[in-house]
Amino acid sequence: MTDATGTVLTGRARRLESARRGSPLQIGFALLALATGGFAIGTTEFVSMGLLPQLAAGVGVSIPAAGHAISAYAIGVVVGAPLIAVFGTRLPRRELLAGLMLVFLVGNALTAVSVNYATLIGARFLTGLPHGAYFGVAALVAADLVPPERRGRAVSRVLLGLGVSNVVGVPAATWLGQNFGWRSAYWLVAVLAMVTVLMVAWLVPHVAANRAATGRNELRAFKNPQVLLTLLAGAIGFGGMFAMYTYIAPTVTDVAGLSEGRVPLYLLAFGLGMVFGTPLAGRLVDWSVLRTTLIGSVLMGALLVVFTFTSQFFIAGLVTCFVFATITSLLTIGLQMRLMQVAGDAQTIGAAMNHASLNLANALGAWLGGVVVAAGYGYTATSWVGAGLSVIGFAVLLFSALLQHKTNTNQFQPR
Repeated sequence: MTDATGTVLTGRARRLESARRGSPLQIGFALLALATGGFAIGTTEFVSMGLLPQLAAGVGVSIPAAGHAISAYAIGVVVGAPLIAVFGTRLPRRELLAGLMLVFLVGNALTAVSVNYATLIGARFLTGLPHGAYFGVAALVAADLVPPERRGRAVSRVLLGLGVSNVVGVPAATWLGQNFGWRSAYWLVAVLAMVTVLMVAWLVPHVAANRAATGRNELRAFKNPQVLLTLLAGAIGFGGMFAMYTYIAPTVTDVAGLSEGRVPLYLLAFGLGMVFGTPLAGRLVDWSVLRTTLIGSVLMGALLVVFTFTSQFFIAGLVTCFVFATITSLLTIGLQMRLMQVAGDAQTIGAAMNHASLNLANALGAWLGGVVVAAGYGYTATSWVGAGLSVIGFAVLLFSALLQHKTNTNQFQPR
């Protein structure tokens, strides 16, 4: 079998070329199925922030303590991503994606029936386990379906599910949780997970498993300094976003002095920013992965400083949330594509670990935000913490870029 240029294809390349022979409509539906899973994951991840006061009251703990449920979810992502990548690397990707969504479904159902703090923490940890692996494998599937020069845009379409979840899923689930009890929000996500399983099984093309892949080869990615630096940059730098956004609900009510009913509007502004920023980021990373990532890191830190002032005002706060979310998309997709570039043959673990890194940032940001709030500095202080984390993340990225330039190897050459 040969490709369009006449090059002879063998093994995995032949299987991927067969998958790409689908029509643009078929590829579009496959990406839609993958994005639906992102929609479900984004809804459950971010709705917890909008319902933090209700979660706290529901299990009888303080708001900072309830924030630990968000950290537990993030830790589940950090633990699950490498484990699933290592043990699932030889499984067919479509079937692996469907299985991950089933675990996600169970985790959300258990969240909905949690009766105390301990069971809530355990349920959120379980729910987070498939998160990183799902996005990593979905990104690889999306990239394999299109030519190399369009991979950034294909991956961005999968991650667009996260943005749409913040426009539709998170506000709707937040409203549902506020009016019909917080448990109803997680039952909604469980239904979305089942829909994703059916869509993936029906619409995503089957590609036979790569039997030559091994967990040991995947683990070699952790010997690559560029992989480690990229993960560190995400874990620290993106923590800036979560330090602020985890406490968006009490920021709206306590700092801006607005009613609880205004919280969904802030979540909507954030989601619209992600929807706008994700396709923009896809085009920018097809131009230059490294430059896009560096630009996103700088602008995110600057906007966190801006939010310390605009959070006191309704319209200004909404606009800042929109622009801020737009910029975070540059960093999210930039880090995803960079890991896929520098991971070499360890593609599964490289792609999966991006979301492990970002959810370690989730845990770090939520924890540090809770620390400054508990210390009495107020909810505005969480944005100052976030700005500091962004500065550190940018420094790590800059060091990675300088090291890359110094080594002057094609493997790490920036685009």
